[in-house]
Amino acid sequence: MDTTLRSATTPLPVNTGTNIGTGVGAAKGAPAPVRTQPSQEVGSELSAPELRAPVRLAPHAPAQRTRTHFDTRLQSDVASAQQARDYLDRVASQLESVKAALSAKIAGMKSGARDLEAKARQLGATIAARSSQAGGSVNAQLEFSDGEPAQQRFRITGLDVATLQAAAPLSLSFSVGGIGGPQLAASFDPEMTPEQIAGRLDRTLAPVGLRAGLDRQGRIEFTTPEANWPAVRDSIAISGRGRATTESVAPDAKLESLALGNADALRQSLREVVQALERVRRSQDAASAALSAATLRAAQSALTPADLAISAQDFASTAASHDYESLLAITSALVGVSRERVLALLGMR
Repeated sequence: MDTTLRSATTPLPVNTGTNIGTGVGAAKGAPAPVRTQPSQEVGSELSAPELRAPVRLAPHAPAQRTRTHFDTRLQSDVASAQQARDYLDRVASQLESVKAALSAKIAGMKSGARDLEAKARQLGATIAARSSQAGGSVNAQLEFSDGEPAQQRFRITGLDVATLQAAAPLSLSFSVGGIGGPQLAASFDPEMTPEQIAGRLDRTLAPVGLRAGLDRQGRIEFTTPEANWPAVRDSIAISGRGRATTESVAPDAKLESLALGNADALRQSLREVVQALERVRRSQDAASAALSAATLRAAQSALTPADLAISAQDFASTAASHDYESLLAITSALVGVSRERVLALLGMR
């Protein structure tokens, strides 16, 4: 551990976690070192306004005695599962209402069928708001994914099994926006099966956040987190073809616009609603299980009074130090903390 005393007025070098590929004394042509964890080495010099990431205490700061196994994803996992379950509960309730109204209208009953259109519109609005209301873990198929973001399914025009098999032997290079480049190359042989072709694409594109597989019809289908889709949609390029055209895969049932016309259309809408309700029920169970697991993790990681006392003492020791990093970390943590908030927290039972 570095015990050298530094001046309190001199900003300390802060490691930003970025990988420095070249620098003073680096051998020409040598590959950049790969670091899997933040290093204590000097990464770059940043001025105070540029610091946005959480800052570690300086090496000579008092040793922290609090527990080091805090679950950093706990809060986001609990919030995501809670939002997903609330959203799915709302969708299930509206699906039940639409199902009852559809059944009544098909049976020729006036009661319960008069407000079918209003219930269908309400369901459509809820489905359309999924990305902002479901906690980011419910996809367009209304399937819940525990611990993973909802995925956007899409296809690349002209990139299908038959075309690749006919053109083999073939080598293609991919780039996605400013990520990747010609080094993301995939080669295809004439004897490769559809599963092998999809696997080759999957391994090639995984470094830039794209995955590939086969759908139920044996077609190549790609996925990426929904948050990445706007950046990915128009930025995929393939060697020899230029910018690729992508097409999002629509969900099996378009619940935003149910057909409410003749009897056949009503029956088809009823089938879609019933199938969607089955998926939602399974997703509800999965979201409830994820929320229970996250709640158990919260109980296991709860701080004891002894932990809180140690944390308070550590904070006091850090506040008494005069190094730049410690003071920056403290002032950043205290932004928005007022006397009224502290008194309100102390008064909670």
